[in-house]
Amino acid sequence: MSRFPLIGLPTLAIPPGPKPPRFGINQSYVRALTAAGCAPVLIPILDDEDRLRAIYDRLDGIVFPGGADVAPQEYGEEPIDNLNVVEPSRDRTELTLARWAFADDLPTLGICRGQQLLNVALGGSLYQDLRHQGVTTVEHSDADGRARNALLHRVRLEPSSRLAQLIDETSIEVNSLHHQAVKVVAAPLKATATSEDGVIEALESADRRFLIAVQWHPEEIDELPWVRRLFQGFVRAAQSTT
Repeated sequence: MSRFPLIGLPTLAIPPGPKPPRFGINQSYVRALTAAGCAPVLIPILDDEDRLRAIYDRLDGIVFPGGADVAPQEYGEEPIDNLNVVEPSRDRTELTLARWAFADDLPTLGICRGQQLLNVALGGSLYQDLRHQGVTTVEHSDADGRARNALLHRVRLEPSSRLAQLIDETSIEVNSLHHQAVKVVAAPLKATATSEDGVIEALESADRRFLIAVQWHPEEIDELPWVRRLFQGFVRAAQSTT
């Protein structure tokens, strides 16, 4: 029997409350990846690079999930008023993993914060708050209380992009749960999708076996056929490393 590819999923730190401090991640990521045919591995936040590398070296692919804002200092800016929570220890762990994955051509999928994190890791920058900085009047975040699977706006994909060819679509309706987005695209990456207001909605690298990032949350709408094709394509790429 063939081995399920091991897919790393970095976690976030859950602060102490009624329960002691924990590491965790939304179950929807695990569900979507398991359905696509892999074995997810949760990665704790670690400052010890040797131990982090010991986990990383066993992976066949990695997914960078959604979450808190990437600290602006990581892309050479000072925080503005509308910056949300930042998690410096998480940034350090994920930026390290992202740079390793790029250097090693490890199949990589970025989701929401994950797209932003990958862009920063490779030298790009972010809008700290889309509406506060006048980029758009569209509410891309879930500040209005929308459901996580609510399809909010349309995204146009470059027909020649790997993403469009993988999901067999060039125009899709997506859910949207972010207030930040890519500003300057990192040199190794290319923007391959935008929303109607011009916000960058997908990045990829033509020089890597699989490096695709999306600004929406496909794990929350994985019942859609084109979303299943995205996850299945990622897992196929990871299987090629086993």
